[in-house]
Amino acid sequence: MSTAPSDDGFTETQVRVRYAETDQMGVVYYANYFIWFEVGRVEHLRARGISYRDMENDDGCKIAVVDARCRYKAPARYDDVVTIRTRVARRRGSIVHFEYQAVRAADGLLLAEGETVHVCIDNNFEACALPEKYHATLVGAGPSAAKPRVPLVLAPARGPQSPESVLRPTGDVSHEW
Repeated sequence: MSTAPSDDGFTETQVRVRYAETDQMGVVYYANYFIWFEVGRVEHLRARGISYRDMENDDGCKIAVVDARCRYKAPARYDDVVTIRTRVARRRGSIVHFEYQAVRAADGLLLAEGETVHVCIDNNFEACALPEKYHATLVGAGPSAAKPRVPLVLAPARGPQSPESVLRPTGDVSHEW
């Protein structure tokens, strides 16, 4: 695994797909992307002088995941080298948003993109302020780079046990499977 910062605020961490990370179809099992996002997040902070361990042990502050999302674009397969691009998309108060891109290193193909939202909590699992010493590192994060997003609209759900409404994509959602 290697880590390198880039000019656009992302830190790039490479992982190689292990056989155990693939499913019966020969592609990376979807939940593994969240594990890779965590690897990218830890390495992103480490590259900026922040240690999760020190934050928890010395400062009594944890950053708990309260929301996690991933959009899958193309499959990764056994032995592919995947670059996990990570950055702080924004921070407000005790809430930190991380943004991720999983890119196949061989050809630069975007495999997945996602985000996680974290809230700072203390040892009693109560929300707390992010310690001041981390502000300079995390405050410098600007809004995510402009990129096309699939517009979402509120559409009625189908079936008697579905929620009243769900978000459904309305734009082109092409996949390269």
